[in-house]
Amino acid sequence: QGKFTLLRDTRTDGSFLVHHFLSFYLRAGCKVCFVALLQSFSHYNIVAQKLGVSLTAAKERGQLVFLEGLKSCLDLLFGEEEEQSGQPSPLQFMSESASSLKALFDFVRTSLTPTGSNSWKGPVLLVDDLSVLLSLGATPVAVLDFIHYCRVAVCSQLKGNIVVLVHSNEDSEDEENELVVNSLCHHSDLILWVEGLATGFCKDVHGQIKIIRRVSLELTAEQDHVQIYQYKIQDKNVTFFARGLSAAVL
Repeated sequence: QGKFTLLRDTRTDGSFLVHHFLSFYLRAGCKVCFVALLQSFSHYNIVAQKLGVSLTAAKERGQLVFLEGLKSCLDLLFGEEEEQSGQPSPLQFMSESASSLKALFDFVRTSLTPTGSNSWKGPVLLVDDLSVLLSLGATPVAVLDFIHYCRVAVCSQLKGNIVVLVHSNEDSEDEENELVVNSLCHHSDLILWVEGLATGFCKDVHGQIKIIRRVSLELTAEQDHVQIYQYKIQDKNVTFFARGLSAAVL
């Protein structure tokens, strides 16, 4: 509890980790606020069904609060956004001159603050993916402020967890995105860094994952623990193995 997990992908797609955490926390009975900026609800629901979880049922019983970023963006741009219960759209910053993500933070805090009849185990904020906010016009400072306030509200006050996906590319000229990624790495308790193979595409090895446990955050003299595995994504699960020990090699 109270942990901030950063999912980082380079030269590959790390969204399989988002689907894992989403189904994992829903099965565990946690209250989940999912800020989905990359895909539609039906996409996440189809993948979740393969993993044995129904997002529709989770929404109906109040366990899942789902923000469909694609739909909210279109509604805002074409003026079809209806204010619900007098509240502005969570992505209100797109139509304002000031790049403030306060409305998005208020949406997260309201979604995860426990009510009297709440029986969920703990609150979880899931974001897929944070880089999209920069593409929509938010400044790096506004994005980092948003994450900071979410960490205070969710991790510190509510004793919940935050899982955030960001895309990164060391060769990229997108300095704003790299600034956000590097800043988040310094604040994370756990980093799951998914990378494509340097040698290119392989049918039996889809990439490697670097698991970095930030022991240094606890102000001890120890160095961070780093483990590196390779993986292969299958239809309903993912196989992990030590580097060079895939089934194709053995």
